[in-house]
Amino acid sequence: MPKINILPKEIYQLIAAGEVVERPSSIVKEMIENSVDAGAKNITVEIKNGGSTYIRITDDGCGIEKGEIKKVFVSHATSKISDKEDLNSISTLGFRGEAMASISAVAKVELLTKSENESIGTRYEISGGEEISFDDAGCPKGTTIVVRDIFYNTPARMKFLKKDVTEGNAVAGIVDRMAISHPEISFRFIRDGKQTLITSGNGELVSAIYSVFGKEVCDSLIPVDYSYENMKLTGFVSKPASSRKSRAMQFFFINGRLIKSQTAMAALEQAYKNSIMVGRFPMCVLNIELNPSLVDVNVHPAKIEVRFANEKPIFDLIYYGVKTAVEADRSVKKAELTPKIEQVYDIPQKIYSSKIDFFKKKDNSPVQQAFRLEPKREFRQVSSPTLDFTNHGDRESEVVKIPVIQSKEPDEFLKKNEQGNEQTATVDEEKNISFRLVGEAFDTYIIAEIDKELYFIDKHAAHERMNYERLKAQSTVETQMLLSPAAVSLSKDEFDAVTENGDLLLKCGFETEPFGESAVIVRAVPSLVGDSDINDLITEIAQKLLEHKTDITPDKIDWIYHSASCRGAVKAGDKTTPQEQELFIKKLFSMPNIRFCPHGRPVFIKISKYDIEKQFGRV
Repeated sequence: MPKINILPKEIYQLIAAGEVVERPSSIVKEMIENSVDAGAKNITVEIKNGGSTYIRITDDGCGIEKGEIKKVFVSHATSKISDKEDLNSISTLGFRGEAMASISAVAKVELLTKSENESIGTRYEISGGEEISFDDAGCPKGTTIVVRDIFYNTPARMKFLKKDVTEGNAVAGIVDRMAISHPEISFRFIRDGKQTLITSGNGELVSAIYSVFGKEVCDSLIPVDYSYENMKLTGFVSKPASSRKSRAMQFFFINGRLIKSQTAMAALEQAYKNSIMVGRFPMCVLNIELNPSLVDVNVHPAKIEVRFANEKPIFDLIYYGVKTAVEADRSVKKAELTPKIEQVYDIPQKIYSSKIDFFKKKDNSPVQQAFRLEPKREFRQVSSPTLDFTNHGDRESEVVKIPVIQSKEPDEFLKKNEQGNEQTATVDEEKNISFRLVGEAFDTYIIAEIDKELYFIDKHAAHERMNYERLKAQSTVETQMLLSPAAVSLSKDEFDAVTENGDLLLKCGFETEPFGESAVIVRAVPSLVGDSDINDLITEIAQKLLEHKTDITPDKIDWIYHSASCRGAVKAGDKTTPQEQELFIKKLFSMPNIRFCPHGRPVFIKISKYDIEKQFGRV
């Protein structure tokens, strides 16, 4: 058996440092957390060369008394816990007592600090775990730590650092996250001599988000404020129309601590179901306030991964809180008038971008005429009825009553969840709105004028969502018997999926029974399906049942309703009369919770009169 050696201090310190210090951003995270725990109201972070050669963190916190300074750099020395019971209720960001010892083991560290009770501060230097100097120094209350030359004594580790710009971006990401998790603190970030971020520290999360991510992101958010089982969820989530292609903009915090949680992520995305397109993801900045004893943050040295005593209440808190906010949001996606005039008319850039009063000229040049042209638009209105509405309004402008959605209370959501069925939105009050039918474009988009805005309605997406809501609202789905039962041939897997879910299909309005070993007979379908291709519809449902085998019953019902709603909806290109278009608009705007089709696409977009006039140079 090989001889067992007791490792010397310089070696075990380097090993321990490897668990905490992976790159410059790791150091920045640990030191900012210490500044937050010290009660700082202002924190400045400065880096050079991505942080590999220089990091400076300055705060105005409580500072460190002279007699305590050397303990900062001793392993397992901390002011955050004193006995094992404290591990069950950790409320600070740092607590392990490893960070500064690990940092000083692989870098050159200089500390300058002064506590409120001291008349003079202290300057302390330590390099590679060895003390260099310990002297008095003049400085204000608070702490400044400078870290230079990371991994100078472990070249093998240094080669794993990435380019300066990559490391710098990682540091910037840490500062961004800390800034939005603590809006009560003013953060400044200086990168290679240039200030790239400053937050107000006024305690308003929206201000911190604006400073970090900008106006466009800030304008796309809706607030979340929800309480459930002695827990509280606050923050912001994105409007469904402002979804993103990745989860990179999802930020979860537990009592102000940045965390990674599959439970939180799943709850967030489940709350957007039927409101966001497949393959798109919502943005969020959400903080969960709960009793520290219900979460274990002592799982990983980086303290990002956590373990909950019970995952379900966390899931419910996020799911119901976010869903309440999303359903209460009444915003409509605005159309973006992105084409530039020089792209449309092929006008030279130098003419387009010049500062002269071009529109005031009256030279009647070809270019001037091109700017003044307004192409005529024709909207075909034909008389082949395809929409399943029973009464037609007259052609005059109509007044439509639009209900206002009221946010659901926790008990309502829980009741809905237990029943496995969506409840219709409650109505608080009604307000009147008038519209004028403009026409229809491409036999697909119904155009209406409402209060100085043009609404472009995707009639298939809107009708599909109306069908979907109609199915969900029915306690018993209306069905129609087929004059000639349809025999549908399926693959073995599809056949098994349909026959195993026969009761579920019946609940959704489909009456099926086995017909041989690889086919089913369909005798009845939901009435809204009409004369759709039954063969294709049953095959599509079978495929969805196969893809979502592990889904709970309400989810499977949703998928079946999706298919039925889509098949029963008017299609793009179908002809609709002006009377049907007007009735369609009235039906749509009487259901204010309809903003997206079951697949997450918007059912309508709007363009303001101002935006149109801006494109024509009128404003």
